[in-house]
Amino acid sequence: MQKLRLGMIGGGPGAFIGDAHRRAARLSNNYVLVGGVFSSNPEKNQQMPALEGLLPERCYPSVEAMVEAELKRPAEERMEVVAITTPNNLHFAHAMKVMENGFHVVCEKPMTMTVEEALQLEKIVQTKKLVFGLTHTYTGYPMVREMKERIAAGELGEIQRVDAQYYQGWLNPMLHGSKENTLSVWRLDPEISGISSAMGDIGVHAFNLIEYTTGLQINKILADLNHFKKEMPLDLDGTVLLRTNSGAKGVIRVSQVATGEENNLSIAVYGSMASFKWSQENPNYLTKLYGDQPSQVFKPGNSYNQSFAVASHTMPPGHPEGIYEAIANIYLGVARAIKGETVREGAFPTVHDGVRGMQFIHSVVQSNREGNKWIDLL
Repeated sequence: MQKLRLGMIGGGPGAFIGDAHRRAARLSNNYVLVGGVFSSNPEKNQQMPALEGLLPERCYPSVEAMVEAELKRPAEERMEVVAITTPNNLHFAHAMKVMENGFHVVCEKPMTMTVEEALQLEKIVQTKKLVFGLTHTYTGYPMVREMKERIAAGELGEIQRVDAQYYQGWLNPMLHGSKENTLSVWRLDPEISGISSAMGDIGVHAFNLIEYTTGLQINKILADLNHFKKEMPLDLDGTVLLRTNSGAKGVIRVSQVATGEENNLSIAVYGSMASFKWSQENPNYLTKLYGDQPSQVFKPGNSYNQSFAVASHTMPPGHPEGIYEAIANIYLGVARAIKGETVREGAFPTVHDGVRGMQFIHSVVQSNREGNKWIDLL
């Protein structure tokens, strides 16, 4: 099987997300990393050949230099797809640059800083007929895919309510520390992170998970955000009431200052006949609840699962898989699309999911700014 030649922007030594992308690409068994622009720090950038077995001349000082040099290489040697793992404010410019020159993209979320930028990326993907994968990681978990398939098959009946929460506590010490320490975190800098912290960083995952698993679209929201301190430019906590195109209602609850919480993402979908619950911290368990009989628990690697979940799990029953494998499933879907293979719906989040995410983030901030009022999703 011929592997795709992968480049990377960002994700140098010490970067968790960049390392996660490289591990996932390797696990998918469809890519070979050939080079990139891994850091704006020249010393860190030049550590990558030894760390990843790369040619020093393919660890470039800038994205412009990378694109220029790679286009001079023979087609059978040059990069084919580029992973973008930089802070948020650089996603758009880098994605535009590489796509304008014919490279496919895998990008971290949120996709851009504004809705307008997101729409521009969607347009160039369509015009250039490129593949664009967005790493909404949690869509890659086998039991999330199992939930999606079973809901689509009508197992829950009419969806009546959806609840999603994403609680973390990592910002709490900084919130109660000095202003300088707090603002040194790039995720709290609007110039780098965008107009939202909690909702833009983790709330968008909950939003995406609702639309991904249920097949519904959230079309109206009412948001109440909390900055905690006047000098804090971005939200650290918030609640969003939501209405979907089917009439079902629900809520998204998000916090980065929930003391003691680590990465507590969970979703519950309540139907007229049954319900599903899934939690990221216990990802191998999908619980189905009934009103008149005991609950069922589905686990990956078993023959009773739907084909999508079966294809997304690489280990025998009882062998846990986690976040690297989830991202690897997304990379696998992108690789198959680039190779022109048949790819089932939901195999990887696309540029359209990125547009939806930016519409959600900006609508939430607008609703909160206008006095916590109901508004249509932008």
